[in-house]
Amino acid sequence: MSQSADLDHRLNFLRIDDDSRQALRSLQPLLTKALPTSLGRFYDQVRATPEVRRHFRDEGAISTASDRQAQHWLRIASGLFDDGYVQSVTTIGQVHHRIGLEPRWYIGGYALIIEHLLRTVIGQIRQGWPSGPGAVQKVADQSAALVKAAMLDIDFVLSIYLDAGEDERRRHEHERAEAAAAQEQVVASLGAALERLSAGNLRHKIQEPYPADYQKLRDDFNVALARLQETMGTIAGVSAEIRSGSSEISEAADDLSRRTEQQAASLEETAAALDQLNATVKKTAAGANEASSAVEQAKREAEKGGEVVRNAVLAMEAIQQSSHQINQIIGVIDEIAFQTNLLALNAGVEAARAGEAGKGFAVVASEVRALAQRSAEAAKEIKGLISTSADHVSAGVGLVNESGKALERIVSEVSGVAGVMAEIAASTDEQAAGLSEVNQAINQMDHVTQQNAAMVEQSTAASHALAREAADLARLLGGFDIGEAEGHGLAGSRPSSSRVAA
Repeated sequence: MSQSADLDHRLNFLRIDDDSRQALRSLQPLLTKALPTSLGRFYDQVRATPEVRRHFRDEGAISTASDRQAQHWLRIASGLFDDGYVQSVTTIGQVHHRIGLEPRWYIGGYALIIEHLLRTVIGQIRQGWPSGPGAVQKVADQSAALVKAAMLDIDFVLSIYLDAGEDERRRHEHERAEAAAAQEQVVASLGAALERLSAGNLRHKIQEPYPADYQKLRDDFNVALARLQETMGTIAGVSAEIRSGSSEISEAADDLSRRTEQQAASLEETAAALDQLNATVKKTAAGANEASSAVEQAKREAEKGGEVVRNAVLAMEAIQQSSHQINQIIGVIDEIAFQTNLLALNAGVEAARAGEAGKGFAVVASEVRALAQRSAEAAKEIKGLISTSADHVSAGVGLVNESGKALERIVSEVSGVAGVMAEIAASTDEQAAGLSEVNQAINQMDHVTQQNAAMVEQSTAASHALAREAADLARLLGGFDIGEAEGHGLAGSRPSSSRVAA
């Protein structure tokens, strides 16, 4: 059925006749005045409703839609339901379908607009227009005509909306059917190619043409197969190299493992010897410190001995001076004895002259002369003794002076020895500390070497596992038919390099 015939059918069913059209035309001035407010309220509601607002790009789009809707309502109010009206309704329905505007929002919008327009039409009665008999009936006819025109518009737009959806559904079904057939063809062809691929045939390519949408899939499969063939050929060659290399790695790892174990044992022995040496050096350091303390004590004792010697020298010098004084006193005694002897001699001469009267005095003079002689002899003996003592004292002073000088030299030498011993003690302490650090480092190296030995054992096990896996890889690659890829082959391998020297 044509759109025009369908429109006439709808108009007849809704009984939109000449009277209804005349009632609509009578409302045109009123609707022209009320539409801006009605549409303004409607689009305020649109702005407040996110589900509807998202269909409008910006305020400019809302303004454009409002202007077009006002023109459409004025076309309705003109009562001219002609081809222009049909085209306008068709455009509205198609646009609503294209943008995905749900019918509920379209119907709700009409309800808001019609509500305001009806309130405006009915409000004429309160304003006293139209007047005269039949005024209420006239407003009722106008309201009924407006509602029927709005229902006609809603029905027509929804029909266009649903028809567009049905056309799109049928178009999609046809497209899906064609796509399904093409997909079935592609799946069958690709399945056969994949079956050959799963059997290990890497040389078969898809030769039959595919539909345009799947042509890239065919090309990509063939390119991927070619690359896979090349890659598998490369892997085949590399697997042979891996087998050779893993064998060399295993041998080198075995050698490294043995060397590491030997090194770990030697390092452990070195650590034990260094522990003993460290203990010996610490003991030597302690002995050096004790020797340094003993030398320092000897130095102090030698300094005290030097002081005693200096005091002895002073005492000997005092004795020597006393000896000189005694010699002087002895000289005086000797002179007294000489004078006494001379006086006794003179007294004896005088007693002899006196005769008998001087006999007693002569005896006294004789005794005095004997006493003087004994005094002179005693003084002479004392002088000799004093002289000998003075010689001994002089020799003792010389010896004491030499002893003092020797003791000073000893003190000096002991001081030097004390300094050397202090340096030796300090050096020994430093050596002990350094040797302790070396001992710690050796122990750490021993620990790390033990860890390295364990890691080497793990590496050795991993290298043997790698060799086994390389053999497994070569066995698996033997199940693929890759042809004679240039530069590669399943049996290809690189020349074996020299094994790491043991």
